[in-house]
Amino acid sequence: MSLPISFISDFGSDDEFVGVVHGVLAKLAPESRVIDITHGIRRGKVRAGALSLLRAIQYLPEGVALGVVDPGVGTERRAIAANTPWGFFVGPDNGLLSPAVAMVGGADVIVAIENPAVMIPGRGATFAGRDVLAPAAGVLASGEAGLQDLGPEVDPESLFPLLLPLPDVGASSVQGEAWWIDHFGNVQTNVGPDDLHRLGAVEGDHLVLIVGSRRHLVIWASTYGDVPAGDALLHTDSSGLISVAVRGGRADERFGLADGTQVTISKE
Repeated sequence: MSLPISFISDFGSDDEFVGVVHGVLAKLAPESRVIDITHGIRRGKVRAGALSLLRAIQYLPEGVALGVVDPGVGTERRAIAANTPWGFFVGPDNGLLSPAVAMVGGADVIVAIENPAVMIPGRGATFAGRDVLAPAAGVLASGEAGLQDLGPEVDPESLFPLLLPLPDVGASSVQGEAWWIDHFGNVQTNVGPDDLHRLGAVEGDHLVLIVGSRRHLVIWASTYGDVPAGDALLHTDSSGLISVAVRGGRADERFGLADGTQVTISKE
């Protein structure tokens, strides 16, 4: 039975790249369903892609995860495939896969994709998603090849790490950063509700959101409807992290937030 393939990239929708990868997968694993997680990752933003895959992985059917956010394409960075309790992960060795692999229990075998027999000969070296990664995902999904057929095992300690910063919880404040801005302008942080509980805060409290030199009084609410239209709030989002939102508006624009912006949340 062919495995489903979950595909994430920074290819966007303007060019043929996503369709071409789908075509390769359809040729090699015609019975596999391909799930497009997103192709809207900002160009070359590996951490954004890694966090998106991390948020999604627990809701995806076990099978093959194909990730292509690859600013190092064509260089000496490796293409890798990993076996995990969830299934296979295929992508560049740049940290893109690491958080999701850890989430599902880690990898027991990781190989470098080096076997020319499972690659598409290409005139250039800049479309590894088509020529290297998609073929590997396809043959793993169809069962036409196993992990060991793709190339030699690699030492997990040699993989490129992706370090995700932890919030700094003090006596009266938590310092964190903006991790992700969604389509609606909601800003996910790396702060969790337990971090706010350690300050003695509970839902319904008014807290101070500090961005740069500006201080903003916001309520820690349960959902958008708890505040009037146009008001800001903190809430626990669908991934279980604290997000900054504006009901009917964009929190990123209201507070000048971008990926990586430092934020501090404190008691009044």
